[in-house]
Amino acid sequence: MIEKAVSMDALAARTRQVYERHAAAFDAQRTKRLHERAWLERFVAELPDGGSILDLGCGAGDPFPGWFTERGFRVTGVDFAEAMLVIARERSPQGDWRQGDMRHLDLGERFDGIIGWHSFFHLTRPEQRTTLPRLVAHLRPGGALMLTVGHEDGEVVGHVNREPVYHASLAPADYETLLDELGMGVVAFVTEDPDCDFASIILARKLRAG
Repeated sequence: MIEKAVSMDALAARTRQVYERHAAAFDAQRTKRLHERAWLERFVAELPDGGSILDLGCGAGDPFPGWFTERGFRVTGVDFAEAMLVIARERSPQGDWRQGDMRHLDLGERFDGIIGWHSFFHLTRPEQRTTLPRLVAHLRPGGALMLTVGHEDGEVVGHVNREPVYHASLAPADYETLLDELGMGVVAFVTEDPDCDFASIILARKLRAG
């Protein structure tokens, strides 16, 4: 439950602090069995061999970055919680781990693929609308973008180590419209996938330069 005095806006504003406080617990509780494997396979099938991947909200760097690296991809992990990156650097000192906020993403480089798995949906709905163009701008032509979102328009409360954390989503049709306006073609969009812990996943490809 959210404390009565805490609004959804206030809860959204403290997402980073939640992950800073609970980085070790989150990493310990995060399953490594990769029930997302089928979607990861669909994502990398859109990428060139040895391509570059930007993992936004990479957390402590496990299990996605290692899975991508084992398959020959070059991975850059970005997270806004420094406590998460401390763990990632200890686990994989050779990795490219960067502290940053996707809402202000400006890396000066482009990637063959960008994934925001269980991270993009921590942004408010207005932030999602302004952040999506930033992500597309960091893709090479033909690049793939995969995000987890919600199954309907709204705001909900999740938990990290029993502390409330903010989530939001646009309506599925709004994501499709925004992606189309940004020159992205939707490859797949499944809401509440029963084979992936009921996650709602968008996979899209950049169709035109920009």
